[in-house]
Amino acid sequence: MRHAPIDPELFVANRRRLGALLPPGALAIIHAADMLPTTADGTLKIHPASDLFWLTGIEQEESVLVLCPSAADPALRQQLFLRQPNEHLAAWEGDKLTKEKAQQISGITKVRWLSDLPGTIHMLMCESETVWLNANEHERAAYEVEDRDLRMARLLIKKYPLHRYERLAPLMRRLRAVKCPAEVALIRQAVDITDAGLRRMLAALKPGVMEYELEAEIACEFIRRRATMAYEPIIGSGKNACVLHYVENEVACRDGELLLVDVGANYANYAADLTRTYPVNGRFTSRQRAVYDAVLRIFDASVARAVVGASIRDWKRAAQVDMTRELVGLGLISPEDAAKDSIDEPACKKYYMHGLGHSLGLAVHDIAPVDGPFEAGWVITVEPGIYIPEEKLAVRLENDILITEKGPIDLCSHVPIRPDEIEELMG
Repeated sequence: MRHAPIDPELFVANRRRLGALLPPGALAIIHAADMLPTTADGTLKIHPASDLFWLTGIEQEESVLVLCPSAADPALRQQLFLRQPNEHLAAWEGDKLTKEKAQQISGITKVRWLSDLPGTIHMLMCESETVWLNANEHERAAYEVEDRDLRMARLLIKKYPLHRYERLAPLMRRLRAVKCPAEVALIRQAVDITDAGLRRMLAALKPGVMEYELEAEIACEFIRRRATMAYEPIIGSGKNACVLHYVENEVACRDGELLLVDVGANYANYAADLTRTYPVNGRFTSRQRAVYDAVLRIFDASVARAVVGASIRDWKRAAQVDMTRELVGLGLISPEDAAKDSIDEPACKKYYMHGLGHSLGLAVHDIAPVDGPFEAGWVITVEPGIYIPEEKLAVRLENDILITEKGPIDLCSHVPIRPDEIEELMG
């Protein structure tokens, strides 16, 4: 655990919120993520399973949370199962969680070793009517590798075929979309770390510097502040900025080009996600400024529209209409092209082909109801962009926005985004 301790009341409250949605006689089981193999005997560093972390704060492999809110024995209503520490693990992998430490982190009183899990589940199955099992149901998820939750589901369905099984993921999707103040504070901290990384990078930005050298500056600042990269950073200059998921970061930045930087810190498993576009030599050309201002106007309008009750579909469509108008003004599409604009065939798609934003939290693309509507407590990104490969020019701007009953709050408002601010900062 690289980050500072988190008040366990966050996880206690999250379990309470989930418990309120489970019917009488429900049993819910949530697993940690797998250790993923690389090559030979290598493995990747574990990335904590978001649902388990949201409910417990536990980041250790092979951990299992078992919830049975209406169990006859109150001591069995919340149980956490862990690998039992031993000398071999301590020598090769370091200290593992003790029961006492896990209790401090999670606020769960009943912590047991994994060897007790099969017997406990059998006992609870005998008094449960429905079994709520988890799965990664993100709309863009890949299922090429079966995870621990699905392996448990397969085992239980085979062993206890007469029980009724339910999906836990839809409940988690609703709950995790709405961030409490403690979660927003952690996202703010990730934003602040990202801001520090960008400022450090800008001190090194000049014609001739390599994209990977700029990445190194950001990474250094993140690590120094107990954070990691929330995703593979995009640091693309010139034509590379027109590639939406460019991550090679391998060429020199040239005088007169723009540099697009899409990066976010991960602090305590909560992600920031920011994009900025900078002139490599510190000054925008008139054409670059015109494109930048067009994107900024759409950004400002889209932030203002991020209000409680708005549907994601309508919110995105409004930005497409705005973008079509801006592209006509920039001479990129004709008025005749704009007149053909429709929701199925947006006139702007040649130069603006991606979505407007996404939920943010324990994942960069966090889970949330697919079309909303937005609720107070959602944290979303707003990220319009214009990409002009024939001019080797692209501008994308992205901030993280908290939706509240009183209107949107820009969590990145202190990170320079106005073109005059950018030039002053670089000067």
